[in-house]
Amino acid sequence: MRIDVLGTGSADRWPNPWCSCPSCRSAREAGVLRGRTSAVVDNCLLIDPGPDAGAGGVDLSGVRTVLITHDHPDHLDPAFLLAWSWASGGTALLVAGPVEAVERCRPWVGPDAPVEFRSLGAGDRLTATGLRGELRVRALPAAHSTRDGRGHDGTALLYEVSGSRGSLLYATDTADLPHSSLAGPYDVVLLELTFGDLAEHGTAHLDLASFGHEVARLRADARLAPGARIVAVHLSHHNPADLAQRLAAIGAEVVPDGSVLRVGRDPQEAGRRLLVTGGARSGKSLRAESLAVARPAVTYVATAPAYPYDPEWAERIGSHRRRRPANWQLRETAAEVAGVAQALRRGVQGETILVDCLTLWVTSVVDRAEAWNDPARATAAVDVAIADLVDALGKTPADVILVTNEVGSGIAPATASGRLFRDLLGRVNSIVAAACDDVEVVTAGIPRTLKGHAWTMST
Repeated sequence: MRIDVLGTGSADRWPNPWCSCPSCRSAREAGVLRGRTSAVVDNCLLIDPGPDAGAGGVDLSGVRTVLITHDHPDHLDPAFLLAWSWASGGTALLVAGPVEAVERCRPWVGPDAPVEFRSLGAGDRLTATGLRGELRVRALPAAHSTRDGRGHDGTALLYEVSGSRGSLLYATDTADLPHSSLAGPYDVVLLELTFGDLAEHGTAHLDLASFGHEVARLRADARLAPGARIVAVHLSHHNPADLAQRLAAIGAEVVPDGSVLRVGRDPQEAGRRLLVTGGARSGKSLRAESLAVARPAVTYVATAPAYPYDPEWAERIGSHRRRRPANWQLRETAAEVAGVAQALRRGVQGETILVDCLTLWVTSVVDRAEAWNDPARATAAVDVAIADLVDALGKTPADVILVTNEVGSGIAPATASGRLFRDLLGRVNSIVAAACDDVEVVTAGIPRTLKGHAWTMST
């Protein structure tokens, strides 16, 4: 099961654009923006089509079922049906949720549109069909009554989503969970946490204390699968800046908007791919290593040739070797152009392959082609090699982190071979970046996300 967490924020987002409280200031300084909470499961099931659900270039073209939790504007913007109708090409769509939410959607499509509207109540079930097989959905009561703030009056729902490779509990907005109605065990729980340390908020939402109570109850009732991930969503500026550390203490977490959570991956499914680029001594290798260090199985693919006559070079290599954990597997590939691609093809699910770096790999490709004075031959050799590497990158079930250099941002090289290398590496970086899910640039030790989402040790 693949869960794309499109947004993790509350109705006013975090930071609130109108607010200058310490929590909002901290989020701005860290470059964190949390849009309204929404998720896509297995590319075919969208939960909560709010105003942020299609932002940021998200691909929703595979969605065939839309679930609405309740008729609030942060969870339902019926204008999504306009965008769908202009692009659907006649593909059928199921829109389901509480009756008030479904009725608000009806006027947004014509009478002949291939849309089925289905009102749901607690206990109702439906099946969503996508490219990865069937997903079974069951609606659950949410404690979000418009009458008393806590009752289960049917105006809001939670959802269980289960498939052959995992299960999800999507729980926002609610004051408490309907524990007697839960099935589980769940591999992923997206659980709302709106009010942080503000215990006297008087709303049908969770704060840190009640969130912790719900997590403890899920564990006590055996509702969590081994290794289950509990992710806090519907986050607002009422939460503290150190929320990640506070949640870690109870086995929960926060993730950036755009994060992809995977459960029970098909052995043939490609892993996650990250390219880390930056200038010399920017901290890019340290960044890549820090992302891999907590992972259970890591293969380090070294592309650097050994130059025994160059003590400064030997010290650089020695520095890399000394800081690598002893349990990492090492594969040295400088002697064979196809070595990196071969290492990727040998990757297995659950493994992380760290390639450091593509800069020296390009050097080896041109060296072996003896083409430093022949741009046409050098380009042809690199094109063949990069096509093989990208093919392996797209098929390996392992997660892959690749390191490369940015060499085209400074003074133009004084030699023809230097300019050739600059151009070839720029071409390779562009091709690999297009093939990766995520791209980061590291400047002065600070990573910034250029594409996809920021990685953490648990990504």
